[in-house]
Amino acid sequence: MHYILIPSFVVLLVACYGGLCIAFYFLQDFFFFRPERLPRQFEYKYPFPFEEVDFEMEDGGRINAVHFKVPNSKGVVYYLKGNSRSIKGWGKFARDFVSKGYDFFMFDYRGFGKSKGRRTETTLYNDAQAIYKWLSSRFPEERIVVYGRSLGSGIAARIASWNKPQMLILDSPYFSFLHQIRRFGFFLPLRWLLRFHIRTDQFMRKITCPVFILHGDKDRLISYEQSLMLQQLNPEGCVLLTIPNGRHNNLPEFAAYHEYLYDILNELGYFYTVKQKGQPQVA
Repeated sequence: MHYILIPSFVVLLVACYGGLCIAFYFLQDFFFFRPERLPRQFEYKYPFPFEEVDFEMEDGGRINAVHFKVPNSKGVVYYLKGNSRSIKGWGKFARDFVSKGYDFFMFDYRGFGKSKGRRTETTLYNDAQAIYKWLSSRFPEERIVVYGRSLGSGIAARIASWNKPQMLILDSPYFSFLHQIRRFGFFLPLRWLLRFHIRTDQFMRKITCPVFILHGDKDRLISYEQSLMLQQLNPEGCVLLTIPNGRHNNLPEFAAYHEYLYDILNELGYFYTVKQKGQPQVA
């Protein structure tokens, strides 16, 4: 009988790789989400009028949200935030929308801020959809703007694909979670390890409302090319607005971002104007 001797360094390499795969599978929630947790009694303080809202979900989870209100609002911006911190800090972005005459609504995902419960891809979608339905009981859908930022872009696309909001705005979106994570974890068997897939690419094909994508062309975290790929999936229904020299976390520092946002929210028919004239050029 012959035995095949495997060098010890190969055994060690295989063991290390296996350990890395196991660690990634069980700790990926830690890598993808960077929540800031807040005590139940924490009081939000913002320079704009707002109302704190809690939602008790059917599975026992609890979602905490803030609703910024303006008199005679044109509608509501339903903002799906990124993967870090809580609405305590993200609330500052309300000014970009209330100043344009819109209510602004944002909630914390489970495990963030005051929100509680087990977080999965399914609960992310279901919680966001339950809140959309709550908003649609207060605003007609043609006055609801769904806005997804970074991680929230995929969730926002899912919600827009299930409903008929006025429009969808994607801020620095990813083609799919797998496509994004593969850029950094290309050496791992991600198709079998990932517990979050968030297929923005699939959702885009089912969206019937106008879609605007805002993305900086110097984004090193979520590449600008991913927005190009998304736009090509729905070329007739999607407009890509580029922020020259914009990176992932600094788009509001550019005048172009605010000019685009103003036109999107306030110029009736802006989507069709852009489609007819082509990609606008902003210095």
